[in-house]
Amino acid sequence: MTIPFYHVLILAALMFAMGLACTIAWRTNVIMMLIGIEIMLNAVMLTFVAGSAHWGIADGQLFSLMLIALTSAEVSLALAMVVYLHRRKQSVNTDDFSTMKG
Repeated sequence: MTIPFYHVLILAALMFAMGLACTIAWRTNVIMMLIGIEIMLNAVMLTFVAGSAHWGIADGQLFSLMLIALTSAEVSLALAMVVYLHRRKQSVNTDDFSTMKG
């Protein structure tokens, strides 16, 4: 049994909207913003894989693998920044980082 293409697109749209809402609602917390961005990128990857399966070409799956590599690099750099900023200011609140003067 195959899942209809539009069901996957609806799920991806809902995931993207949830990630966007997370990013907008918790824009004062760096960690929650990163989680929202990851949810949005996962929705995009789901769309690529669904389109690839629907049209019978592997381009979307290959691009999603590249996107997985990009997100893993992004997460490692972002978490390193969060750890550094938390050690420096003892907070992950973005309002504390509005001025990076020292």
